Amino acid sequence: MMGEAVRFHKTGENYKTDGYVVTPNTMSLLKEHLKITGGQVRTRFPPEPNGVLHIGHAKSINFNFGVAQSLGGVTYLRYDDTNPEKEEEKFFTAIKDMVEWLGYTPWKVTHASDNFQQLYEWGVKLIRIGLAYVCHQKPGDIKGKNPPPSPWRDRPVEESLRLFEDMKNGKFEEGEATMRMKTTLEDGKMDPVAYRIKYVPHHRTGDEWCIYPTYDYTHCLCDSIEHITHSLCTKEFQARRSSYYWLCNALDVYCPVQWEFARLNLHYAVVSKRKIAKLINENLVRDWDDPRLFTLTALRRRGFPPEAINLFCAKVGVTMAQTVLDPIMLEACVRDVLNAKAKRAMAILEPLKITIVDASADFPKEVTVPDYPADESRGSHQVAAAPVLYIEQSDFQEVADKNFKRLTLTQPMGLKYIGLVISVKEVVKNDDGKVVELLVESHLASELKPKAYVQWVAEPLVCEVRLYEKLFHHKNPEDPSEVPGGFLSDVNKNSLTILENAMVDQSVAGASTYTCFQFERNGFFSVDPDTTAEKMVFNRTVTLRENKTKS
Repeated sequence: MMGEAVRFHKTGENYKTDGYVVTPNTMSLLKEHLKITGGQVRTRFPPEPNGVLHIGHAKSINFNFGVAQSLGGVTYLRYDDTNPEKEEEKFFTAIKDMVEWLGYTPWKVTHASDNFQQLYEWGVKLIRIGLAYVCHQKPGDIKGKNPPPSPWRDRPVEESLRLFEDMKNGKFEEGEATMRMKTTLEDGKMDPVAYRIKYVPHHRTGDEWCIYPTYDYTHCLCDSIEHITHSLCTKEFQARRSSYYWLCNALDVYCPVQWEFARLNLHYAVVSKRKIAKLINENLVRDWDDPRLFTLTALRRRGFPPEAINLFCAKVGVTMAQTVLDPIMLEACVRDVLNAKAKRAMAILEPLKITIVDASADFPKEVTVPDYPADESRGSHQVAAAPVLYIEQSDFQEVADKNFKRLTLTQPMGLKYIGLVISVKEVVKNDDGKVVELLVESHLASELKPKAYVQWVAEPLVCEVRLYEKLFHHKNPEDPSEVPGGFLSDVNKNSLTILENAMVDQSVAGASTYTCFQFERNGFFSVDPDTTAEKMVFNRTVTLRENKTKS
């Protein structure tokens, strides 16, 4: 429990929270609430099932589930499924998958639509007690900061009741009528809409309803129905706190406490569902799980372990201060986790063929390589060895400066784990003058001490490797002062490099999707879902260190 969480009220003591509105019936409702919950802390994570979750949602998931766990409570996963035209089955499934991938199990999975009948009945009650009305202003007329007041605000209660039923029974076109509440939000907006007409079949209720409740109306009432004790919201909902309390109290139902916290935002990122959809439609990224994005499915595909994302959220903490963080912080958490978790393997991203011309008949056919060189007690694996092997092209230079420590025409280089040092005998080039093979002689490490040892592969698996860089050039791609042309114009066209003929040792064969390895000297890599029986595909998760340079 850190940051804002240390100020949380005890269950049943909602009235002790600053700003909480106490009515003559509050204590009776809290007493009944404690009888139902047994004093149990209840939180909820309430995503809209119209897109996939992103890194900001990870903070909310961690906070909601973490608070409940630390206080011996439970957390609902509640789908806010009140906008049927944008909801799809794949989003319902993906959201639950990501919550569980982060290591959390919802106490119950619920839907706002579970409560449609009760919400409608409460809407009728709100009109009956004079706190809501049916309005005919067009959606465009009530947008913005200072829309004109509704000329229908004071229409007779019986008339609004009849018109609300007509809305429910499909007697109006979309946009011809809404039901609005007689209250003012903290930002000054008057009479927020509670119900609107949508002739769209609902994912769960089909054509049963053609009126759907809004977030402003649904959110607090579903919290009340589920007896949520701590309604944890991001800071932009602070302007709706007064209407949250107003609506529960107007209907004389249990009123939870709303607590706000700052959103988690990252530089070089776009997380808006609408904007990610644009990136996909413009073929600038492949899909919602493209590893250059910061959706949770994208981070999983890139190889980010859930423990690292949770560690990042814990380090960021929970405050009211709005901050934008550099992805470097997240990547550092990934390295911390994978450095202890990922098995080592040898891989060559841009191969250069090496032929050991003086290899003896007893040249080793395999060598033993530790899974975790820092702790060899954790196991090892066998790697094929042969007189023909491959090193990185960058590990050889014909003409090198004095700081280059690897293989040159006059400088030998060691091969890790095999106990040999090689020196160049002949350079083989193609018709374009490119070096395609080195013929080398071998020496025992005891005879010749090199300045550097490198990884290598023999009898390797040929695989595809995808290297990722930042998707955007600027820290704030959505800021018109930084990017006047809009975020699409800021996309880094070189953010993906595909190496189709990389090589990796056979120890990785058969690894399941999302398994992470540390490819020695090259970084951390994850098995991509595009892997087939014929060819493995790897995504570079992160480099071994930030701004890594070779010498």
